[in-house]
Amino acid sequence: MSVRWGLIGASTIAKQFMINAIRAQADGEVVAVMSSNAERAEAYARENNIPAAVSTLDALLSTDIDAVYISTTNELHLEQGLAAIKAGKHVMCEKPLALTSADARKLVAAAKAAGIVFGTNHHLRNAGAHRAMREAIAKGRIGKPIAARVFHSVFLPENLQGWRITRPEAGGGVVLDITVHDADTLRFVLGDDPVEISAFTQSAGMAGSGLEDGAMCIWRFKSGVIAQSHEGFTTKFAGTGFEVHGSEGSLIAANVMTQKPVGSVLLRTAAGDEELSFDREDLYTRSLRQFHAAIRGEGQPAATGEDGIWSLASAEAALLSAKSGKVVKIDPELGSMN
Repeated sequence: MSVRWGLIGASTIAKQFMINAIRAQADGEVVAVMSSNAERAEAYARENNIPAAVSTLDALLSTDIDAVYISTTNELHLEQGLAAIKAGKHVMCEKPLALTSADARKLVAAAKAAGIVFGTNHHLRNAGAHRAMREAIAKGRIGKPIAARVFHSVFLPENLQGWRITRPEAGGGVVLDITVHDADTLRFVLGDDPVEISAFTQSAGMAGSGLEDGAMCIWRFKSGVIAQSHEGFTTKFAGTGFEVHGSEGSLIAANVMTQKPVGSVLLRTAAGDEELSFDREDLYTRSLRQFHAAIRGEGQPAATGEDGIWSLASAEAALLSAKSGKVVKIDPELGSMN
C-alpha cells in the first residue's frame, strides 16, 4: 500500500530534498502540491511532475492523500497542521512547529489524540556523522561528556533570504531557523536535555529591523555538560562543525551541520586519532523511511513532535535570554522562564 503525499507549500526544501526522499521510498508518491498562489502551484507541479496543483488547504486535504509535508512560513504551521490532523492526515512539519512552544504543544496533543503520526523535520539527526558521534558517546569512547561546541554559522543564500530576514511576524530570524536545529542535534548526539541557556543575538547587516541574523548561545544540560553554539546567516567562509569533549577523549566533526551526507568525524584519545566511518545515506531519505515505518505502526519518526517542542522551547528561551540579558530555564512543558 502506498503512502500518498500532499505538499503544503511549494518550497525550495521540498524541491531540493523532500520530493526525492518521498519518491525514494518503495511505497511513496507525491500526488498534490498546494500554494496560495495558483500560478506558482501549477508551475511547481509541472516542474516536479506532481499530478495535482491546488491553491487552498481545503482543496489539498480533500484529495486522496495519506500524509502532508508542511514547509510554509513559520506562522502558518499551527493552523495548517491542525487542519491536516482534523482531516486524518499524517503530518511531517518543518521546524519550528509554530511560533511558540505552547502552540507546538497544541499540535502534538491534537495528533496524539487523533492517532496521527506527527514528525518534525529535524534532518540533522539523520546524518551518519551525528549518529556515529551519538554511538561513540553511548559506548563510552570519550569517557564522561564534559563540554560541546557547535559551529553552525553559514551564509544564507540569496534565494532563501526573503521572509527569514524581513518578516518578524512570520517567525523570521536565525534563532527560529538555525538555533532550533542546534538544540535538536545537541539533544540527539548527547542523549541529554538542556535545562538553561544564555544567549546574545546580533544584526550584522543582513536582517531587517526587529530580526537577528547571528546568535551565540551557552547551554547547560541535565548531566552538567556545558555547550556553546554559534548560529548565523552572514558568514560566507566559516564552515560548520560539532565537537564533544569528554574525560577520556574528544569527538571533532567538520562540515556536518548540513543537509548533505558529508563531513568527517575524528575520535581523539590517548591511543591517537581515529577517523570514524559512517553511512552516507541521504538524510531526508532516511527520515522518510522511518516516517513511513511509523505509519505502518513500526516505531516512531526520527524526530517526533515532542522533539520539535524541545527545540522550539530552547529557541524561545534563547530569544528571551538575548532580550532580557538573563540566563533562562528551558522547560518544554511550561515554556521559557527567567
